[in-house]
Amino acid sequence: MRAAMTRRTWIKGSAAALGVALSPGGRPGPAAGQASAPIVTRTDLVYGRVEGSALLANLAWPDGPGPRPAILSVHGGRWRAGNRTDASSIKVAQWAELGFFAMSIDYRLVGGSPAPAPYLDLRCAIRWLHAHAGDFGVDPGRVYLIGQSAGGHMVSLAATLGDGAYPKTGGWDGAPSDVRAVISVAGAYDLNTLSWGNLWTPVSGNIEEARREASPMTHVSPATKPILVMHSDDDRSVPVQQAADFVEQLKTAGVMHHFVRYTDRGHMNITDEVVKEARAFIATVEPRK
Repeated sequence: MRAAMTRRTWIKGSAAALGVALSPGGRPGPAAGQASAPIVTRTDLVYGRVEGSALLANLAWPDGPGPRPAILSVHGGRWRAGNRTDASSIKVAQWAELGFFAMSIDYRLVGGSPAPAPYLDLRCAIRWLHAHAGDFGVDPGRVYLIGQSAGGHMVSLAATLGDGAYPKTGGWDGAPSDVRAVISVAGAYDLNTLSWGNLWTPVSGNIEEARREASPMTHVSPATKPILVMHSDDDRSVPVQQAADFVEQLKTAGVMHHFVRYTDRGHMNITDEVVKEARAFIATVEPRK
């Protein structure tokens, strides 16, 4: 019971910092001043084009001038499956009701576009968001990423590596690609020891080195962005040891982070529980007013 009380206190304190109301049951309610704002939604927005193929996203945001934070969601599916509306993605309208500009993306899957295509598309989406921040009332200093499984891998790579040596594709080459913090849910951090890491196979070059370069574990440094790591001991897709090892590296490098470790959640999707933890974490890294 003591641990539960400590957890609830941390969430309440963090939510207060973000201007978020909690219901009597402890679940976050709409942000102050946002509850009555009409929600605008847009589906099938083209955020980039690669070799004639459109990269699509769904958007939602509260009507009004902002400024507001943004959250960009990256689905799971081992880079070969999944989409922007499945259980591994956020519900954009839900986050818009909480005062965010919310964006959930599709990306090229490795069955048709080999690695690192999925990551290049995420980088393009971040640039699109920055290029259009003024159109949607987004504060460019408050861009957050959330990803599940393969999406968790990619948002963690964004936090540790950033652009790296990868080429820019899809458009918006001159736009920034900064993020404030990321949330990784059941993410993968070392592709060379991952059972499905073989799916990350570029068309040429040293494959093992390419997977090492694409592993967030490789790039942890004091410059790594703040990160929330969520994982369960009984995850049979990505062993929890990957998360534990990654967190140890974050500690060693002095990176701001929070590790939420469960015993019985399996390979977690973006549940209400995840949303609550994500919002509480975001509150701890929001700019101080």
